[in-house]
Amino acid sequence: MFLKSVLLVFSAFFLSCGSSVEQTQNSTASETTANTSSESSTISGNVDPQKLMAEGYMLGTIMFSDKEGDCPYTIQMPGDKMEFYYLDPLNLDEKYKVDGLKVWVKFKGLRTMNRCDKATPAEITDIKKGG
Repeated sequence: MFLKSVLLVFSAFFLSCGSSVEQTQNSTASETTANTSSESSTISGNVDPQKLMAEGYMLGTIMFSDKEGDCPYTIQMPGDKMEFYYLDPLNLDEKYKVDGLKVWVKFKGLRTMNRCDKATPAEITDIKKGG
């Protein structure tokens, strides 16, 4: 369990790392692309999984739990070898609090104390409905 937690923290760290110079140079182009792709995916209702993964999104499933010690809402993320890990999204919007909802999510891990046993605290930087 400890190894999985450490792996999750390191993977979240590496996903959130990036060169600020590189981000600044690409911000105008990526914002234009992101705005266009957001509008087109909202209009058509279809999402291109490969495009979203290339943009840094990961597919997860919203999970609800009312068990003691669990967070009310977590996001189940795919892990290695058909296992899962869970995120505790501290800023999850109400419209995404639907058990079983598939979402494309960008997040960054947080260095805060866990609110529940099975999930790691995370800040959602962007989220889209998907499937």
